[in-house]
Amino acid sequence: MKITLCTSCPLGRSGFATPLGAALDQAGIAAQIATVDCMSGCTRASTLAFRAPGKTAYLFGDLTEADLPDLLTFARLYAASPDGTLTDARPLGTLRRKAIARIPG
Repeated sequence: MKITLCTSCPLGRSGFATPLGAALDQAGIAAQIATVDCMSGCTRASTLAFRAPGKTAYLFGDLTEADLPDLLTFARLYAASPDGTLTDARPLGTLRRKAIARIPG
């Protein structure tokens, strides 16, 4: 799985990629962290995307460092899903309300 973080947004500028990567490693979740200058999610700034080959991709916005536990939960569920589809978003806490887009794989 690849997680891309916008570095034009406040969360990306704060260096969130480092604690996110460390938390994923500690949780045993395999992911590549990438950053990009802009993800064009400016109206819902602090964007982050999850994607993997053959899976639905997700774009989240309005993120803060407080969302880290919910991002780890999402990463676990996403990794376990064969096609990236999550049938129950309730375990995601407030993250479920921060989804901007779900893009079919």
